Formats: sequence, C-alpha cells, structure tokens
Amino acid sequence: MFDLAVFGSLFLTLFVIMDPPGITPIFLALTSGRPAKVQKRMAFQAVCVAGGVIAIFGLLGHQILNYLHVSVPALMIAGGLLLLLIALDLLTGKTDEPKQTKDVNVALVPLGMPLLAGPGAIVSVILAVQRADSVATQVSVWSAILAIHVVLWLVMRYSLLIIRVIKDGGVVLVTRLAGMMLSAIAVQQIINGVTQVIQAS
Repeated sequence: MFDLAVFGSLFLTLFVIMDPPGITPIFLALTSGRPAKVQKRMAFQAVCVAGGVIAIFGLLGHQILNYLHVSVPALMIAGGLLLLLIALDLLTGKTDEPKQTKDVNVALVPLGMPLLAGPGAIVSVILAVQRADSVATQVSVWSAILAIHVVLWLVMRYSLLIIRVIKDGGVVLVTRLAGMMLSAIAVQQIINGVTQVIQAS
C-alpha cells in the first residue's frame, strides 16, 4: 500500500521548490523582534496554512482554477509580484514598523502563502494527485506532502536557536540577505510565468 518511488520523487520535488534551508533566513527576518513563544507559534501557523492550501489545491485544484478562470502562469506572476513587494520591505527595513498586525500577517502571508505554498508547489501537487491512479500512489503522494511540511516546521522552529547566536546585528544582516534572495525568487517566478504565457500564445 505504499509506492516509495512516488513518495521520494514528490518529496524531493517539493523540497527543492519549498526549500526548507532557504526559508530559514527569511523566517528569521520576518519574525525578528518577537518573543520566542510567538515565533514558535508563527512557525506552526505558517506550516498549517501552507498545508491547508496545498491540500485544498491537491483535492480541488483544477476545479478552483477553472471556476476562477485563472491560469497557472497568472498564478505564478501574481505570487511573484506579492513576494517582490515583501522583499522590498525587507531590503528597506520597513518590516520593523507595523508591529500591531504583523504577528498575524507574517504567518499567513508571506510565510504560509505564497512563500511555502507557492505556485510551484501547488502545480506540482495538482499534477502528482492527478497521476496517482491507485490507492498506493495516493497514499504515497499525501505522505510526501505531510513529510515535507513536518520538515518545514522543524527547520523553522529550530531556526530560532540561530537568533541566540547571531544577536540583533546578525538578524539585520540576515534580513537584508533574505530580502535579496526573496527578490530574486520573486523575479524568477514572474519570468517563469511570463515565459509560459508567451509559449502558450
């Protein structure tokens, strides 16, 4: 009742797309200045949001996109623009200002979506679920999805230990580096979406 090849293939695909090691500096940058308990809660919330979005699109992905008349390239471009706005805030240090609302917003947007549950992960899951034509492959697909979210939660939860080592100055540096990385990811996502639109036309 389990297909190891399907599990391994989807897990590796999602690992590359969702990038648990790469999410660490971005998570540290977006959650800096908060109590450890709040940061741990935000790590859990972000993974829950990502898992919920991925599960919904895994089950109803094509129906949702068709109903909204949204193409996958459009989803990629929109996600890229949203990430770019967040990256610019990280680079300019504006994330230090809105303290009242960012406890909620950061866990939902951008961490939960589109950073973790981005267009690439959503499309990969939609295709994997479609190709799963037996109970064994379905179990393998959903096991891989669960496993990658457990890995993401562990990485973000224990990345909090890094804060104790690098201190405030290190967090500022990590914030700027995260902004640069996130802007590059966003631009690449927009390029990929535009390229797919051009190829389809």
